Amino acid sequence: MHPKLKFTTYIKQDFSSGLVVFLVALPLCLGIALASGAPLFSGIVSGIIGGIVVGILSNSPISVSGPAAGLAAIIVASIKDLGSFEVFLVAVVMAGIFQLMLGFLKAGSISNYFPNNVIEGMLAGIGILIFYKQIPHALGYDKVPEGDTSFIEKDGSTLFDTILVSLEQIHLGAVLVATGSLLILIFWQKIPKIGKIKLVPPALVAVTFGIVLNEIFQVIQSPLAIQQEHLVNLPVITWDTKLEEVIMFPNFSWEIFTQSKIYIIAITIAVVASIETLLCIEAADKMDEHKRFTNTNLELKAQGVGNILSGLLGGLPMTSVIVRSSANANAGAQTKMSTIIHGVLMLLSVLALASVLNKIPNASLAAILLLIGYRLARPSLFKHFLQKGKFQYIPFLATVLAVVFLDLLKGVGLGMLISVVFILMGNFQRAYSFRKEEYHDGDVIHIDLAQEVSFLNKAAIKNTLNNIPENSKVIINASDTVYIDQDVLDLIKDFKNIVSKELNIDLKLIGFKKAYQLEDHQDDVNHVTIQPNQ
Repeated sequence: MHPKLKFTTYIKQDFSSGLVVFLVALPLCLGIALASGAPLFSGIVSGIIGGIVVGILSNSPISVSGPAAGLAAIIVASIKDLGSFEVFLVAVVMAGIFQLMLGFLKAGSISNYFPNNVIEGMLAGIGILIFYKQIPHALGYDKVPEGDTSFIEKDGSTLFDTILVSLEQIHLGAVLVATGSLLILIFWQKIPKIGKIKLVPPALVAVTFGIVLNEIFQVIQSPLAIQQEHLVNLPVITWDTKLEEVIMFPNFSWEIFTQSKIYIIAITIAVVASIETLLCIEAADKMDEHKRFTNTNLELKAQGVGNILSGLLGGLPMTSVIVRSSANANAGAQTKMSTIIHGVLMLLSVLALASVLNKIPNASLAAILLLIGYRLARPSLFKHFLQKGKFQYIPFLATVLAVVFLDLLKGVGLGMLISVVFILMGNFQRAYSFRKEEYHDGDVIHIDLAQEVSFLNKAAIKNTLNNIPENSKVIINASDTVYIDQDVLDLIKDFKNIVSKELNIDLKLIGFKKAYQLEDHQDDVNHVTIQPNQ
Protein backbone atom coordinates (compact mmCIF):
# COMPACT_ATOMS: atom_id res chain seq x y z
CA MET A 1 0.00 0.00 0.00
CA HIS A 2 1.34 3.40 -0.95
CA PRO A 3 -0.05 6.90 -0.54
CA LYS A 4 -2.04 8.30 -3.44
CA LEU A 5 -1.11 11.86 -4.27
CA LYS A 6 -3.94 14.21 -5.18
CA PHE A 7 -3.80 15.62 -8.72
CA THR A 8 -4.89 19.09 -7.59
CA THR A 9 -2.14 19.36 -4.97
CA TYR A 10 0.64 19.01 -7.54
CA ILE A 11 -0.99 20.59 -10.59
CA LYS A 12 1.76 23.25 -10.96
CA GLN A 13 4.57 20.69 -10.85
CA ASP A 14 2.69 18.32 -13.15
CA PHE A 15 1.93 21.05 -15.67
CA SER A 16 5.60 22.06 -15.70
CA SER A 17 6.78 18.48 -16.21
CA GLY A 18 4.02 17.83 -18.76
CA LEU A 19 5.27 20.80 -20.76
CA VAL A 20 8.83 19.46 -20.71
CA VAL A 21 7.68 16.02 -21.86
CA PHE A 22 5.61 17.63 -24.63
CA LEU A 23 8.64 19.52 -25.93
CA VAL A 24 10.72 16.33 -25.84
CA ALA A 25 8.00 14.07 -27.27
CA LEU A 26 6.98 16.27 -30.21
CA PRO A 27 10.14 15.86 -32.32
CA LEU A 28 10.51 12.24 -31.17
CA CYS A 29 7.04 11.35 -32.46
CA LEU A 30 7.85 12.91 -35.83
CA GLY A 31 11.34 11.38 -35.95
CA ILE A 32 10.16 7.86 -35.11
CA ALA A 33 7.42 8.09 -37.75
CA LEU A 34 10.05 9.14 -40.29
CA ALA A 35 12.41 6.34 -39.23
CA SER A 36 9.52 3.86 -39.45
CA GLY A 37 8.69 4.76 -43.04
CA ALA A 38 5.21 5.85 -41.93
CA PRO A 39 3.25 9.12 -42.44
CA LEU A 40 4.54 11.82 -40.07
CA PHE A 41 1.11 12.41 -38.60
CA SER A 42 0.89 8.77 -37.46
CA GLY A 43 3.57 9.48 -34.86
CA ILE A 44 1.61 12.46 -33.52
CA VAL A 45 -1.60 10.39 -33.28
CA SER A 46 0.23 7.71 -31.30
CA GLY A 47 1.72 10.34 -28.96
CA ILE A 48 -1.66 11.97 -28.30
CA ILE A 49 -3.38 8.68 -27.52
CA GLY A 50 -0.43 7.49 -25.44
CA GLY A 51 -0.59 10.66 -23.37
CA ILE A 52 -4.33 11.08 -22.88
CA VAL A 53 -5.90 7.61 -23.15
CA VAL A 54 -3.10 5.43 -21.73
CA GLY A 55 -2.35 8.18 -19.19
CA ILE A 56 -5.93 8.01 -17.89
CA LEU A 57 -6.17 4.19 -17.84
CA SER A 58 -2.72 3.47 -16.39
CA ASN A 59 -1.90 3.89 -12.70
CA SER A 60 1.77 4.64 -13.34
CA PRO A 61 2.57 8.10 -11.94
CA ILE A 62 5.72 8.60 -14.04
CA SER A 63 5.76 6.61 -17.28
CA VAL A 64 4.81 8.21 -20.60
CA SER A 65 3.61 6.24 -23.65
CA GLY A 66 3.96 6.92 -27.35
CA PRO A 67 5.68 5.63 -30.50
CA ALA A 68 8.92 3.83 -29.66
CA ALA A 69 12.19 3.72 -31.58
CA GLY A 70 12.55 0.05 -30.67
CA LEU A 71 9.60 -0.79 -32.93
CA ALA A 72 10.82 1.22 -35.93
CA ALA A 73 12.62 -1.65 -37.66
CA ILE A 74 9.61 -3.94 -37.16
CA ILE A 75 7.27 -1.28 -38.58
CA VAL A 76 9.40 -0.71 -41.70
CA ALA A 77 9.57 -4.44 -42.46
CA SER A 78 5.88 -4.97 -41.67
CA ILE A 79 4.63 -2.19 -43.96
CA LYS A 80 6.74 -3.58 -46.78
CA ASP A 81 5.57 -7.15 -46.12
CA LEU A 82 1.86 -6.24 -45.90
CA GLY A 83 1.97 -3.92 -48.90
CA SER A 84 0.51 -0.74 -47.43
CA PHE A 85 0.29 1.34 -44.28
CA GLU A 86 -3.51 0.90 -44.18
CA VAL A 87 -3.14 -2.88 -43.91
CA PHE A 88 -0.39 -2.44 -41.29
CA LEU A 89 -2.87 -0.48 -39.15
CA VAL A 90 -5.03 -3.62 -38.97
CA ALA A 91 -2.03 -5.43 -37.44
CA VAL A 92 -1.69 -2.60 -34.88
CA VAL A 93 -5.34 -3.03 -33.84
CA MET A 94 -4.84 -6.80 -33.53
CA ALA A 95 -1.64 -6.26 -31.50
CA GLY A 96 -3.65 -4.10 -29.09
CA ILE A 97 -6.19 -6.89 -28.67
CA PHE A 98 -3.39 -9.37 -27.92
CA GLN A 99 -1.93 -6.97 -25.32
CA LEU A 100 -5.34 -6.63 -23.71
CA MET A 101 -5.47 -10.42 -23.42
CA LEU A 102 -1.98 -10.49 -21.87
CA GLY A 103 -3.17 -8.03 -19.24
CA PHE A 104 -6.13 -10.22 -18.32
CA LEU A 105 -3.80 -13.24 -18.20
CA LYS A 106 -1.66 -11.30 -15.67
CA ALA A 107 1.48 -11.47 -17.80
CA GLY A 108 2.67 -8.17 -16.32
CA SER A 109 3.98 -9.93 -13.21
CA ILE A 110 7.18 -10.93 -15.05
CA SER A 111 8.45 -7.38 -14.52
CA ASN A 112 9.11 -8.25 -10.86
CA TYR A 113 11.97 -10.47 -11.96
CA PHE A 114 14.07 -7.76 -13.65
CA PRO A 115 17.14 -7.17 -11.41
CA ASN A 116 17.81 -3.60 -10.33
CA ASN A 117 21.34 -3.50 -11.79
CA VAL A 118 19.98 -4.56 -15.20
CA ILE A 119 17.26 -1.88 -15.12
CA GLU A 120 19.79 0.77 -14.09
CA GLY A 121 22.16 -0.47 -16.79
CA MET A 122 19.40 -0.18 -19.37
CA LEU A 123 18.70 3.41 -18.31
CA ALA A 124 22.41 4.31 -18.38
CA GLY A 125 22.80 2.77 -21.85
CA ILE A 126 19.80 4.69 -23.16
CA GLY A 127 21.22 7.83 -21.51
CA ILE A 128 24.55 7.42 -23.33
CA LEU A 129 22.76 6.98 -26.67
CA ILE A 130 20.51 9.99 -26.03
CA PHE A 131 23.50 12.16 -25.14
CA TYR A 132 25.68 11.26 -28.11
CA LYS A 133 22.75 11.19 -30.56
CA GLN A 134 21.97 14.83 -29.69
CA ILE A 135 25.49 16.15 -30.31
CA PRO A 136 24.96 16.38 -34.12
CA HIS A 137 21.62 18.16 -33.62
CA ALA A 138 23.26 20.61 -31.22
CA LEU A 139 25.87 21.33 -33.90
CA GLY A 140 23.23 21.92 -36.59
CA TYR A 141 23.51 18.55 -38.37
CA ASP A 142 20.06 16.93 -38.62
CA LYS A 143 20.51 14.16 -41.18
CA VAL A 144 19.61 11.47 -38.62
CA PRO A 145 15.97 11.94 -37.49
CA GLU A 146 15.03 12.46 -33.86
CA GLY A 147 13.94 9.23 -32.23
CA ASP A 148 16.64 7.06 -33.79
CA THR A 149 18.51 5.45 -30.89
CA SER A 150 20.58 2.86 -32.76
CA PHE A 151 24.38 2.87 -32.74
CA ILE A 152 24.52 1.66 -36.36
CA GLU A 153 22.87 4.06 -38.80
CA LYS A 154 20.72 2.93 -41.74
CA ASP A 155 23.55 3.59 -44.23
CA GLY A 156 25.93 1.34 -42.25
CA SER A 157 27.85 4.16 -40.60
CA THR A 158 28.15 4.37 -36.82
CA LEU A 159 27.14 7.01 -34.32
CA PHE A 160 30.78 8.07 -34.05
CA ASP A 161 30.92 8.58 -37.84
CA THR A 162 27.87 10.84 -37.65
CA ILE A 163 29.44 12.91 -34.88
CA LEU A 164 32.66 13.32 -36.91
CA VAL A 165 30.67 14.44 -39.97
CA SER A 166 28.71 16.93 -37.85
CA LEU A 167 31.96 18.39 -36.54
CA GLU A 168 32.94 19.11 -40.15
CA GLN A 169 29.60 20.84 -40.86
CA ILE A 170 29.11 22.92 -37.73
CA HIS A 171 26.43 25.62 -37.94
CA LEU A 172 27.49 28.39 -35.55
CA GLY A 173 23.92 29.64 -35.07
CA ALA A 174 22.77 26.20 -33.91
CA VAL A 175 25.75 25.97 -31.54
CA LEU A 176 24.85 29.34 -29.99
CA VAL A 177 21.21 28.29 -29.57
CA ALA A 178 22.15 24.91 -28.05
CA THR A 179 24.75 26.43 -25.71
CA GLY A 180 22.43 29.20 -24.53
CA SER A 181 19.56 26.73 -24.02
CA LEU A 182 21.78 24.34 -22.07
CA LEU A 183 23.02 27.13 -19.78
CA ILE A 184 19.42 28.18 -19.11
CA LEU A 185 18.42 24.60 -18.25
CA ILE A 186 21.34 24.22 -15.83
CA PHE A 187 21.28 27.60 -14.09
CA TRP A 188 17.66 28.83 -14.33
CA GLN A 189 16.58 27.40 -10.98
CA LYS A 190 19.83 28.55 -9.34
CA ILE A 191 19.34 32.25 -10.09
CA PRO A 192 18.66 34.02 -6.75
CA LYS A 193 15.82 36.49 -6.08
CA ILE A 194 13.96 35.63 -9.22
CA GLY A 195 10.53 35.60 -7.54
CA LYS A 196 7.56 34.13 -9.39
CA ILE A 197 9.56 34.02 -12.62
CA LYS A 198 11.25 30.96 -11.13
CA LEU A 199 7.96 29.06 -11.51
CA VAL A 200 8.33 29.21 -15.31
CA PRO A 201 9.68 25.80 -16.52
CA PRO A 202 13.34 26.06 -17.59
CA ALA A 203 12.58 24.07 -20.75
CA LEU A 204 10.02 26.66 -21.84
CA VAL A 205 12.56 29.45 -21.23
CA ALA A 206 15.21 27.54 -23.20
CA VAL A 207 12.91 26.93 -26.16
CA THR A 208 11.70 30.54 -26.15
CA PHE A 209 15.32 31.70 -26.10
CA GLY A 210 16.06 29.55 -29.16
CA ILE A 211 13.06 30.90 -31.08
CA VAL A 212 13.77 34.55 -30.25
CA LEU A 213 17.50 34.31 -31.01
CA ASN A 214 16.87 32.66 -34.37
CA GLU A 215 14.16 35.17 -35.26
CA ILE A 216 16.66 37.96 -34.60
CA PHE A 217 19.20 36.23 -36.84
CA GLN A 218 16.59 35.98 -39.60
CA VAL A 219 15.43 39.62 -39.30
CA ILE A 220 18.98 40.96 -39.61
CA GLN A 221 19.66 38.38 -42.35
CA SER A 222 22.61 36.97 -40.47
CA PRO A 223 24.45 33.87 -41.74
CA LEU A 224 23.84 32.51 -38.23
CA ALA A 225 20.13 32.12 -39.01
CA ILE A 226 18.89 28.52 -38.72
CA GLN A 227 16.93 27.45 -41.78
CA GLN A 228 13.60 25.59 -41.86
CA GLU A 229 15.13 22.13 -42.37
CA HIS A 230 16.76 22.50 -38.93
CA LEU A 231 13.54 23.53 -37.17
CA VAL A 232 10.63 21.46 -35.87
CA ASN A 233 8.54 20.21 -38.77
CA LEU A 234 4.98 19.67 -37.49
CA PRO A 235 2.20 19.14 -40.07
CA VAL A 236 0.02 22.26 -40.26
CA ILE A 237 -3.75 21.73 -40.13
CA THR A 238 -6.04 24.53 -41.32
CA TRP A 239 -9.82 24.89 -41.23
CA ASP A 240 -10.14 23.67 -44.81
CA THR A 241 -7.89 20.62 -44.33
CA LYS A 242 -9.73 17.39 -45.05
CA LEU A 243 -9.48 14.61 -42.47
CA GLU A 244 -8.30 12.03 -45.01
CA GLU A 245 -5.39 14.30 -45.93
CA VAL A 246 -3.77 13.89 -42.51
CA ILE A 247 -5.17 10.64 -41.09
CA MET A 248 -5.08 7.19 -42.72
CA PHE A 249 -7.52 4.52 -41.58
CA PRO A 250 -7.09 0.72 -41.47
CA ASN A 251 -8.21 -1.39 -44.41
CA PHE A 252 -10.45 -4.07 -42.88
CA SER A 253 -10.96 -6.21 -45.98
CA TRP A 254 -11.79 -9.90 -45.56
CA GLU A 255 -8.80 -11.04 -47.61
CA ILE A 256 -6.39 -9.60 -45.03
CA PHE A 257 -7.57 -11.95 -42.28
CA THR A 258 -6.92 -15.01 -44.45
CA GLN A 259 -3.19 -14.23 -44.49
CA SER A 260 -1.12 -15.80 -41.71
CA LYS A 261 1.55 -13.08 -41.89
CA ILE A 262 -0.74 -10.41 -40.43
CA TYR A 263 -1.22 -12.54 -37.29
CA ILE A 264 2.52 -13.13 -37.01
CA ILE A 265 3.22 -9.38 -37.31
CA ALA A 266 0.49 -8.52 -34.79
CA ILE A 267 1.82 -11.02 -32.23
CA THR A 268 5.39 -9.78 -32.79
CA ILE A 269 4.35 -6.17 -32.17
CA ALA A 270 2.32 -7.17 -29.09
CA VAL A 271 5.17 -9.17 -27.53
CA VAL A 272 7.95 -6.64 -28.23
CA ALA A 273 5.78 -3.67 -27.18
CA SER A 274 4.75 -5.46 -23.97
CA ILE A 275 8.33 -6.34 -23.00
CA GLU A 276 9.55 -2.78 -23.66
CA THR A 277 6.60 -1.42 -21.67
CA LEU A 278 7.30 -3.66 -18.67
CA LEU A 279 10.98 -2.72 -18.73
CA CYS A 280 10.10 0.97 -18.83
CA ILE A 281 7.52 0.63 -16.06
CA GLU A 282 10.07 -1.04 -13.79
CA ALA A 283 12.56 1.74 -14.59
CA ALA A 284 9.95 4.47 -14.07
CA ASP A 285 9.03 3.06 -10.66
CA LYS A 286 12.74 3.23 -9.73
CA MET A 287 12.78 6.93 -10.70
CA ASP A 288 9.64 7.76 -8.70
CA GLU A 289 10.69 9.68 -5.59
CA HIS A 290 7.70 8.26 -3.67
CA LYS A 291 8.58 4.66 -4.69
CA ARG A 292 5.04 3.79 -5.77
CA PHE A 293 4.44 0.49 -7.55
CA THR A 294 2.63 0.33 -10.88
CA ASN A 295 0.06 -2.40 -11.54
CA THR A 296 1.75 -3.94 -14.57
CA ASN A 297 -1.25 -6.05 -15.55
CA LEU A 298 -3.36 -2.88 -15.65
CA GLU A 299 -0.59 -1.23 -17.67
CA LEU A 300 -0.74 -3.98 -20.32
CA LYS A 301 -4.51 -3.50 -20.55
CA ALA A 302 -4.04 0.28 -20.91
CA GLN A 303 -1.41 -0.24 -23.62
CA GLY A 304 -3.75 -2.66 -25.39
CA VAL A 305 -6.59 -0.13 -25.46
CA GLY A 306 -4.12 2.55 -26.59
CA ASN A 307 -2.84 0.46 -29.50
CA ILE A 308 -6.37 -0.49 -30.59
CA LEU A 309 -7.34 3.20 -30.76
CA SER A 310 -4.02 4.17 -32.36
CA GLY A 311 -4.50 1.60 -35.12
CA LEU A 312 -8.10 2.68 -35.72
CA LEU A 313 -7.06 6.36 -36.00
CA GLY A 314 -3.98 5.89 -38.17
CA GLY A 315 -1.31 5.93 -35.46
CA LEU A 316 1.86 3.93 -34.87
CA PRO A 317 2.02 1.17 -32.25
CA MET A 318 3.07 2.49 -28.86
CA THR A 319 4.85 1.43 -25.71
CA SER A 320 5.78 3.06 -22.45
CA VAL A 321 8.91 4.98 -23.52
CA ILE A 322 12.06 5.45 -21.45
CA VAL A 323 13.19 8.77 -22.95
CA ARG A 324 9.87 10.50 -22.26
CA SER A 325 9.43 8.83 -18.88
CA SER A 326 12.93 9.93 -17.85
CA ALA A 327 12.19 13.47 -18.94
CA ASN A 328 8.98 13.34 -16.91
CA ALA A 329 10.75 12.14 -13.77
CA ASN A 330 13.63 14.61 -14.14
CA ALA A 331 11.16 17.47 -14.57
CA GLY A 332 9.57 16.64 -11.20
CA ALA A 333 6.33 14.89 -12.18
CA GLN A 334 4.28 13.84 -9.15
CA THR A 335 1.18 12.20 -10.64
CA LYS A 336 -0.01 10.79 -13.96
CA MET A 337 -1.66 14.16 -14.65
CA SER A 338 1.72 15.20 -16.11
CA THR A 339 1.42 12.48 -18.77
CA ILE A 340 -2.15 13.49 -19.59
CA ILE A 341 -1.19 17.18 -19.84
CA HIS A 342 1.60 16.33 -22.31
CA GLY A 343 -0.97 14.52 -24.49
CA VAL A 344 -3.41 17.42 -24.33
CA LEU A 345 -0.66 19.89 -25.25
CA MET A 346 0.28 17.71 -28.21
CA LEU A 347 -3.34 17.67 -29.38
CA LEU A 348 -3.65 21.46 -29.03
CA SER A 349 -0.34 21.98 -30.83
CA VAL A 350 -1.60 20.04 -33.84
CA LEU A 351 -4.91 21.90 -33.94
CA ALA A 352 -3.75 25.46 -33.24
CA LEU A 353 -0.04 25.98 -32.58
CA ALA A 354 1.78 24.19 -35.40
CA SER A 355 3.00 27.41 -37.05
CA VAL A 356 4.51 28.65 -33.76
CA LEU A 357 6.08 25.30 -32.83
CA ASN A 358 7.65 25.07 -36.27
CA LYS A 359 9.90 27.96 -35.26
CA ILE A 360 11.61 25.88 -32.54
CA PRO A 361 15.23 25.05 -33.48
CA ASN A 362 16.19 21.39 -33.17
CA ALA A 363 19.28 22.65 -31.33
CA SER A 364 17.11 23.88 -28.42
CA LEU A 365 15.44 20.50 -28.08
CA ALA A 366 18.85 18.83 -28.34
CA ALA A 367 19.95 20.80 -25.26
CA ILE A 368 17.02 19.38 -23.25
CA LEU A 369 17.86 15.83 -24.30
CA LEU A 370 21.59 16.29 -23.68
CA LEU A 371 20.82 17.09 -20.03
CA ILE A 372 18.41 14.15 -19.74
CA GLY A 373 21.00 11.79 -21.25
CA TYR A 374 23.69 12.98 -18.86
CA ARG A 375 21.47 12.49 -15.81
CA LEU A 376 20.59 8.95 -16.86
CA ALA A 377 24.24 7.98 -17.38
CA ARG A 378 25.86 10.18 -14.74
CA PRO A 379 29.39 9.05 -13.70
CA SER A 380 28.32 8.65 -10.05
CA LEU A 381 25.99 5.80 -11.09
CA PHE A 382 28.92 3.77 -12.46
CA LYS A 383 30.89 4.46 -9.27
CA HIS A 384 27.88 3.39 -7.18
CA PHE A 385 27.67 -0.04 -8.82
CA LEU A 386 31.44 -0.49 -8.80
CA GLN A 387 31.39 -0.10 -5.03
CA LYS A 388 28.72 -2.80 -4.74
CA GLY A 389 31.10 -5.45 -6.06
CA LYS A 390 31.52 -7.50 -9.19
CA PHE A 391 28.25 -9.41 -8.85
CA GLN A 392 26.38 -6.12 -9.21
CA TYR A 393 28.79 -4.23 -11.47
CA ILE A 394 29.41 -6.83 -14.19
CA PRO A 395 25.71 -7.34 -15.13
CA PHE A 396 25.22 -3.55 -14.92
CA LEU A 397 28.15 -2.77 -17.23
CA ALA A 398 27.31 -5.59 -19.64
CA THR A 399 23.76 -4.25 -19.96
CA VAL A 400 25.04 -0.72 -20.60
CA LEU A 401 27.40 -1.81 -23.37
CA ALA A 402 24.90 -4.17 -25.02
CA VAL A 403 22.14 -1.52 -25.02
CA VAL A 404 24.52 0.98 -26.64
CA PHE A 405 26.09 -1.28 -29.26
CA LEU A 406 23.21 -3.73 -29.91
CA ASP A 407 19.72 -2.69 -28.79
CA LEU A 408 17.55 -2.40 -25.70
CA LEU A 409 16.08 -5.92 -25.63
CA LYS A 410 19.40 -7.64 -26.37
CA GLY A 411 21.08 -5.54 -23.70
CA VAL A 412 18.52 -6.44 -21.06
CA GLY A 413 18.62 -10.09 -22.14
CA LEU A 414 22.40 -10.23 -21.74
CA GLY A 415 22.26 -8.53 -18.35
CA MET A 416 19.55 -10.94 -17.17
CA LEU A 417 21.57 -13.93 -18.38
CA ILE A 418 24.71 -12.83 -16.53
CA SER A 419 22.67 -12.12 -13.36
CA VAL A 420 21.09 -15.57 -13.48
CA VAL A 421 24.51 -17.21 -14.01
CA PHE A 422 25.85 -15.40 -10.95
CA ILE A 423 22.83 -16.49 -8.91
CA LEU A 424 23.22 -20.09 -10.01
CA MET A 425 26.95 -20.03 -9.29
CA GLY A 426 26.77 -18.49 -5.83
CA ASN A 427 23.25 -19.21 -4.60
CA PHE A 428 22.14 -22.40 -6.32
CA GLN A 429 20.05 -23.62 -3.41
CA ARG A 430 18.62 -20.27 -2.34
CA ALA A 431 14.86 -20.03 -2.44
CA TYR A 432 12.56 -17.73 -0.54
CA SER A 433 8.93 -16.67 -0.50
CA PHE A 434 6.54 -15.21 2.03
CA ARG A 435 3.48 -17.03 3.23
CA LYS A 436 0.48 -14.83 2.45
CA GLU A 437 -1.19 -13.41 5.58
CA GLU A 438 -3.92 -10.86 6.21
CA TYR A 439 -2.77 -7.81 8.15
CA HIS A 440 -4.92 -5.26 9.97
CA ASP A 441 -4.38 -1.79 11.43
CA GLY A 442 -2.53 -1.89 14.75
CA ASP A 443 -1.04 -5.37 14.25
CA VAL A 444 2.61 -6.05 14.98
CA ILE A 445 3.85 -7.60 11.75
CA HIS A 446 6.91 -9.87 12.03
CA ILE A 447 8.91 -10.62 8.90
CA ASP A 448 11.83 -13.01 9.35
CA LEU A 449 14.18 -13.26 6.39
CA ALA A 450 15.52 -16.68 5.42
CA GLN A 451 19.18 -17.63 5.52
CA GLU A 452 19.67 -16.64 1.89
CA VAL A 453 17.50 -14.19 -0.10
CA SER A 454 18.02 -13.59 -3.84
CA PHE A 455 16.47 -11.17 -6.36
CA LEU A 456 14.13 -14.00 -7.38
CA ASN A 457 12.31 -13.29 -4.11
CA LYS A 458 11.77 -9.63 -5.06
CA ALA A 459 8.16 -10.12 -6.21
CA ALA A 460 6.97 -11.80 -2.99
CA ILE A 461 8.72 -9.29 -0.72
CA LYS A 462 7.49 -6.32 -2.75
CA ASN A 463 3.92 -7.65 -2.54
CA THR A 464 4.18 -8.11 1.24
CA LEU A 465 5.56 -4.61 1.86
CA ASN A 466 3.06 -3.07 -0.55
CA ASN A 467 0.12 -4.52 1.42
CA ILE A 468 1.17 -3.40 4.89
CA PRO A 469 -1.52 -0.98 6.13
CA GLU A 470 -0.98 2.48 7.58
CA ASN A 471 -0.13 3.00 11.26
CA SER A 472 1.25 -0.55 11.61
CA LYS A 473 4.19 -1.80 13.64
CA VAL A 474 6.61 -3.82 11.53
CA ILE A 475 9.69 -5.81 12.53
CA ILE A 476 11.99 -7.13 9.80
CA ASN A 477 14.49 -9.59 11.26
CA ALA A 478 17.66 -10.66 9.42
CA SER A 479 19.38 -12.31 12.40
CA ASP A 480 19.64 -15.68 10.62
CA THR A 481 20.37 -14.22 7.19
CA VAL A 482 23.75 -14.80 5.58
CA TYR A 483 23.05 -13.25 2.17
CA ILE A 484 20.57 -10.62 0.96
CA ASP A 485 20.49 -9.63 -2.71
CA GLN A 486 20.96 -5.93 -3.45
CA ASP A 487 17.50 -5.66 -5.07
CA VAL A 488 15.84 -6.84 -1.84
CA LEU A 489 18.00 -4.44 0.17
CA ASP A 490 16.90 -1.58 -2.09
CA LEU A 491 13.25 -2.50 -1.52
CA ILE A 492 13.74 -2.52 2.26
CA LYS A 493 15.71 0.75 2.14
CA ASP A 494 12.95 2.50 0.16
CA PHE A 495 10.35 1.10 2.54
CA LYS A 496 12.37 2.32 5.55
CA ASN A 497 13.33 5.77 4.29
CA ILE A 498 10.23 6.81 2.35
CA VAL A 499 7.16 4.58 2.46
CA SER A 500 7.15 3.87 6.22
CA LYS A 501 7.31 7.59 6.97
CA GLU A 502 4.54 8.49 4.51
CA LEU A 503 2.28 5.73 5.91
CA ASN A 504 3.22 6.37 9.57
CA ILE A 505 4.58 2.85 10.00
CA ASP A 506 6.67 2.08 13.10
CA LEU A 507 9.49 0.05 11.54
CA LYS A 508 12.28 -1.84 13.30
CA LEU A 509 15.11 -3.58 11.47
CA ILE A 510 17.13 -6.08 13.47
CA GLY A 511 19.91 -8.51 12.72
CA PHE A 512 21.17 -6.81 9.55
CA LYS A 513 24.92 -6.81 8.91
CA LYS A 514 26.74 -3.49 9.30
CA ALA A 515 27.68 -3.62 5.61
CA TYR A 516 24.02 -3.25 4.68
CA GLN A 517 23.71 0.05 6.65
CA LEU A 518 20.00 -0.39 7.24
CA GLU A 519 19.64 -0.35 11.02
CA ASP A 520 19.63 2.52 13.46
CA HIS A 521 20.06 0.16 16.43
CA GLN A 522 19.67 -3.47 17.52
CA ASP A 523 16.76 -4.79 19.55
CA ASP A 524 15.91 -8.14 21.07
CA VAL A 525 12.40 -8.92 19.90
CA ASN A 526 10.20 -12.00 20.25
CA HIS A 527 8.95 -12.89 16.81
CA VAL A 528 6.98 -15.36 14.77
CA THR A 529 8.98 -16.87 11.90
CA ILE A 530 7.61 -16.80 8.37
CA GLN A 531 9.03 -20.01 6.96
CA PRO A 532 10.47 -20.10 3.44
CA ASN A 533 8.71 -22.52 1.11
CA GLN A 534 10.93 -25.38 0.04
